[in-house]
Amino acid sequence: MLKDEMTPLERGAALARGEKVDRLPCNPNVANGVARIYGCKISEFNTSAKAIANAQIAAYRRFGYDGVRIFTDLFPWAEAMGATVSFPDDNTANLAEPAIKEISQIYQLEPADPYKDGRLPIHIDAMKYLIDELGDEVGCAGGIVGPFTNAFFLFGIETFIKLLFKNPEAVHRACEVSLETCIRYAQAIIDQGLTPTISEPMSSCTVVSPKHFREFAAPYLKRLVAYINAHGKPVTMHICGKTDKIWEDIVDMGIAGFSVDNVVDLKHCKEQIGDRVKILGHVDPSAIIYAGPPSEIRRAVAECVQQAWDSPKGYVIMSGCSLPVETPLAHIDAMMNAAREIGYPVVPEKLERMIAETPAPPSQPEIITPSEKCSCPH
Repeated sequence: MLKDEMTPLERGAALARGEKVDRLPCNPNVANGVARIYGCKISEFNTSAKAIANAQIAAYRRFGYDGVRIFTDLFPWAEAMGATVSFPDDNTANLAEPAIKEISQIYQLEPADPYKDGRLPIHIDAMKYLIDELGDEVGCAGGIVGPFTNAFFLFGIETFIKLLFKNPEAVHRACEVSLETCIRYAQAIIDQGLTPTISEPMSSCTVVSPKHFREFAAPYLKRLVAYINAHGKPVTMHICGKTDKIWEDIVDMGIAGFSVDNVVDLKHCKEQIGDRVKILGHVDPSAIIYAGPPSEIRRAVAECVQQAWDSPKGYVIMSGCSLPVETPLAHIDAMMNAAREIGYPVVPEKLERMIAETPAPPSQPEIITPSEKCSCPH
């Protein structure tokens, strides 16, 4: 196994100064698979801040990737506002019942207190353990879903989709109260010394039209990004599925980094917005990293780097979404080792050799369901 010569913080600082580094940043989105490395059940994340933090620490120590984050699933914020969440014994939590059963209830709904409500205090405590252990060597973040995505879970997905057409006022109210919850949680992340990152899977053009994104999601996302930026923190955002029709809207919000799904044309993304935002992505988490074999993972990493390494604002090798929990550890090693083998500065001829050494696998169409596919810890 190849070894790193720099810590992630050293690497990032040197890249920012235009200096030589050992490799490009690389961050497999291991998500709740960290439980497999630490040796606990995922259900322990719902009650133990130490389990969440220790699992993230163990995974970072195992692979040496370029970012750690406290984030377990999409639902802690809706849960803290009254939704019911189901907790499998050893898998990621799911939404069981929304917070709102009747439209009128939205006007009585209050923002969550991150220090008191639901599992949010557990996550905040986990951030303290994480940054105490790793804050001097790797970027530490706290993940949060965006206001629009959280509003979906307050009403339930099917009901909320109908409301986009039938009751815009209720949608805006749900987004407004969700925004306040997000802002409070973002402030708590900042207060612990971490950086907030935003996951907005339900803003995907696979789920809603660009028109509805601009009307209902973008205004609240923009305010959340502005709040975080005003507190001296850059924002990285992830949106699942197709996003090319809203790239300009996203960049105009003032984000520093945009993490793209593997269904996106990475080269096109670089060419359109890479001069204004760092691009992160987008090795297929399921068909490539989970399924393997390692030779195909190596090829896929080289292909992504070939498409985006010269993006003007920077590029991070990343999986297109969160990895399946049971992803073999050797496959994550293969992704990291490919990044180390490529090194930096990138030599295009080396990429061509790496790609040529493994034949391309047959293409297989993927059906994207962001709410099921992605636990989005970016």
